[in-house]
Amino acid sequence: MKKQLFYLLLFISTIGFTQNPTIKAEIDTTNIRIGEQFNLQISVDEIQNVILPKLELKGLEIIDSTKIDTLKNSLIRKYILTGFDSGSFYIPQQQIFIKNQAFLTDSLLVNVATIAVDTTKVKKFPIKSIKSEPYTFDDFRIYIYLLIAALAIISFWIYWFVVRKQKENEEEATYKTLPPYEEAIYKLNELDEKLLWQNNKIKEYYSELTEIIRGYIERELKVPALENTTDEVLDMLKDFTDSETIQTSKETLKKLKELLREADLVKFAKSKPLANEIEEDRKDAEEIISNLTPKPIIGKDDDGLE
Repeated sequence: MKKQLFYLLLFISTIGFTQNPTIKAEIDTTNIRIGEQFNLQISVDEIQNVILPKLELKGLEIIDSTKIDTLKNSLIRKYILTGFDSGSFYIPQQQIFIKNQAFLTDSLLVNVATIAVDTTKVKKFPIKSIKSEPYTFDDFRIYIYLLIAALAIISFWIYWFVVRKQKENEEEATYKTLPPYEEAIYKLNELDEKLLWQNNKIKEYYSELTEIIRGYIERELKVPALENTTDEVLDMLKDFTDSETIQTSKETLKKLKELLREADLVKFAKSKPLANEIEEDRKDAEEIISNLTPKPIIGKDDDGLE
């Protein structure tokens, strides 16, 4: 009798241990309108070695899902679903693994209906035109930059071809209207006002000083002194003196030679004369200009007599 009771209890316990777990897939509604949301819940009355599937749907979309929740030895996971196309759609069977054994949930049908619109009760409004956005600085930036660039170019051309030419013409006219001797004295006085050698600009000072003398010689004596070397200028002046084309003295030619050679040393050999030497050269320059003159032409009377 005891042995029979033992086998009976063993059979009942075996049946209890081999009983399949309960798996449920539930939705809170089977009929929704387009865009409405509904809940899907999958529950398993087992918590050990349970693998829930990744939900795959056709015609329906997952809005959100919760983490797996454990409640009274059961696993529960909830999903929020919706549909944006009308029709009937199945939530297919989901495969769940429990202790490496596969189980299937039931498939569920969901009907998605369109929203009926009563056009007779909908108030109609006229079609509105496109509203333009307010203007900002960025809308005009490129045009402003182009305008500034255009004004800059126009200003440059006006200065280069009008103002600059006017200044050059005024300066040229000022010098050209003066006789050679007066122009040379005028430029010497201008050179004095610049205070070049007093500001340690000795090379610039001698360059301008000799240019004034050469310019006077070229205008007054018709000798190409600006483009020739010192020796060439001195040789031409000597030839003109010998031929009595110009009036001057040997002392004047000697001072001119010394002044031009001193200027060459300053410009090319970086020589630096003393202050008293520079002042003496300035005096010599004015004396040279005063004593270098063309020989006057003696006019003849109607009878050919001088």
